[in-house]
Amino acid sequence: MSKALRLGLLGGTFDPPHLGHLALARAARDQLALDELRWVPAGAPWQKAGRVLAPAADRLAMVRLLVDGEARMRVDDVEIRRAGPSYTVDTVLALRRERPDADLFLVVGQDQYARLHTWHRWRELLEAVTLAVAGRECAPPQAPAELAGVAHRMVAIDLTPVAVSSTAVRDAAARGADLRAHVGAAVAAYIERHHLYRPSTPLPARS
Repeated sequence: MSKALRLGLLGGTFDPPHLGHLALARAARDQLALDELRWVPAGAPWQKAGRVLAPAADRLAMVRLLVDGEARMRVDDVEIRRAGPSYTVDTVLALRRERPDADLFLVVGQDQYARLHTWHRWRELLEAVTLAVAGRECAPPQAPAELAGVAHRMVAIDLTPVAVSSTAVRDAAARGADLRAHVGAAVAAYIERHHLYRPSTPLPARS
């Protein structure tokens, strides 16, 4: 009998993707012995409807630049091609139909785990995947109270914290700062070339 495909999914807005995302992806791929880790940029992230995002095509391009050359990783534009809000459960169930024999791991951080009960059809999602959770500050993952009594599969990912966030990168880009240490040279060059995250009016100089 052949071994079941071990497939990881890492979704997100990726506005922009940064080296913290890449560290999480590498840790999940290696520690879970994944045959493949798919990055799935959200097309229309419904929980961030109140914020202006970089165009989906740019976010997709930046993810592809970030993971270029990474073994056993690929970028899936399914949520960008799909009309309407981007619901993780729709992506997972479609993949389950495509690969019913696969072991599916949904890779998340502790912050996403803590609010997973707010996700669309979250109980159905939990039935379809094993959660692969990176705890905060090297601590073991902690299930929120809303999930404590709900049966679900969870494995921990050991991840050394990376001091970077998409918010911080956007703020740095707005100031015209060098982003290479946060997003890598290729993504930094893309942000610069396409003038992403630049304010429409000049920012005041910092004292």
